[in-house]
Amino acid sequence: MTEDMLDVERKVARCRILLSLFAMAAVCIDPMGPILVRDLGLAGGPVRVDPYALAVFAAHLGYSLAVFSALTIGLVPQGIVAITTWADVLFGTAIALFTHGTSSPFYVFFAFAVIAAGVRGGFRFGMLVTAVSVWLYLSLILVSAPGTTQFHASVLSAAYLAIVGYLVAYLGRLRMNLEGKIDALERAKERDEIARALHDGCVQTLAGTNLTLGSCQELVRRGQAEEALATLAELQTSITREYDGLRTYIRELAHHETGPTSREFDTRFSVSARFAGTGALVEHVLLILLEGVRNVRRHAFARSASIEARVIDSEIHIRLDDDGLGFADDAPAPWSISSRVEQLGGQVEVARNRQVGAHLAIALRAV
Repeated sequence: MTEDMLDVERKVARCRILLSLFAMAAVCIDPMGPILVRDLGLAGGPVRVDPYALAVFAAHLGYSLAVFSALTIGLVPQGIVAITTWADVLFGTAIALFTHGTSSPFYVFFAFAVIAAGVRGGFRFGMLVTAVSVWLYLSLILVSAPGTTQFHASVLSAAYLAIVGYLVAYLGRLRMNLEGKIDALERAKERDEIARALHDGCVQTLAGTNLTLGSCQELVRRGQAEEALATLAELQTSITREYDGLRTYIRELAHHETGPTSREFDTRFSVSARFAGTGALVEHVLLILLEGVRNVRRHAFARSASIEARVIDSEIHIRLDDDGLGFADDAPAPWSISSRVEQLGGQVEVARNRQVGAHLAIALRAV
């Protein structure tokens, strides 16, 4: 059961407790003649209804409290909607048997069961509960007051109950259809995000790997084995980094934490970038900037951050600053960034000037 459905069950359980308390108060204020007591001759004194009716209401209150307590502690039995719905119908019948009169609350109990079933169980289940409740309601009225004006009025009440049951069941079906559409849209959005992540990460890396391997083949043909080995070493480092990133991403999709729990902050970024270089260099710089944004959102708890990339004396200088938690005194630079900088032959430095937040300075050769 999802958290939203569990929340609905808790709200229904609270309403069931209130219904039980108000109905019990109504019986105490206005005692009513019970059907079973009257027909079976169980009356023993001037007050004939209170002992039996209060016993039924007390049982209903105990049942209501038990359901609410189970939901509160997270104990949710399988098929709780069907169990509690039919229990509500049975209690409505029992209350009708032991309370009778114009102010008897048993009609409200039937209405509660019908409405709760339609809201939680959908159209078919709601209509089934409505049909059973209407049949029980009419049967009890037929036994208690056949052929009277009260009987005809009660038939109209049963019609009202059927109409309410149909409308609530129909609205319940609309709600479930709407939730299904929302879930489908969320799943489609998640698939799009996964597709973008794989395209921007794995697919681009594989494309770069293919080009690098082609370059190595050409170097081998020319007899430049040392350069080919150096290129392959860089390629191995890049593949290792992407492998670690992909493994982390897959574990996040599977809801396995790979580190301390973090949540993304809606940090406001100021970005300034102006540099030039080869396509491979530009891609690496942009990926460094992207990784910096992701790290700040996930781990820094920062309100604001600034990112700057510019060329100074044939070098690309990158600064990443935020006003968040910052790094520990002995913490290294983020591995995902430092490994990429190292691959490019650059340098990364973590500022230790006791300023608030995290501050990275990166220098790359602009070749």
